[in-house]
Amino acid sequence: MKVRYIQEFLLFIFLILLQAILLNRINVFGFATPVLYIYFLLKLPFGRNPFYVIISGFVLGLIIDIFLNTPGMNAAATTIVATFRKPILNLFYDREIFDDFVPGINTGTSQFVKLTVFVVLLHLTLLFFIESFTMFNAVSTIIRIIASSLVSILIIISLDVLIYRKRTGEQS
Repeated sequence: MKVRYIQEFLLFIFLILLQAILLNRINVFGFATPVLYIYFLLKLPFGRNPFYVIISGFVLGLIIDIFLNTPGMNAAATTIVATFRKPILNLFYDREIFDDFVPGINTGTSQFVKLTVFVVLLHLTLLFFIESFTMFNAVSTIIRIIASSLVSILIIISLDVLIYRKRTGEQS
C-alpha cells in the first residue's frame, strides 16, 4: 500500500515537471497546448479517499499555476474535476469494482478511452472558459478546447499504453 503512494508521488512530480518544462512550450498551430497533468487524476485508484483526491487535484493545479504564473485557473479546473471524479468513474466503470482498481488501458480499453475523453474535455472546457471569462470569443475558445483535447487525449492514451507495455514486458 505504501509503495502505491510512492508511485503516485513520483507520477505527480513527473507530470508536473513534464508539463512545466516541456509541454507548456508546445503550441500546435497556435491553438493546441497539450495538457498531461490531468493524467494523475485518471490513474488514482478507484477507492481513494475523496478528500485525498480533491486535495491532490488542488495542489496539482496550484503548482501548475505557479509555474505558468496563472492566478488559480488550473487549480480551479483540477479541483472541480477531482471533486466529480467518483461520479465520473461510475459512468464508465461497473460499480462492483474493488477499491484498489486503477483505470487504465489494460483494464478496459474502451472504458478508459471514454473516461479520458470525458475528463480531458471537462477539464479543458473549465480551464479555457475560466481563462477567457467571457463568451465574446466563444468560437476561438471552442477551437482551442477541441484542438488541445485531441492532442492531450492522444498523449495520455499513448503514455498509458507505453507504461502498460513496459510493465508487461518486465513480467515476461
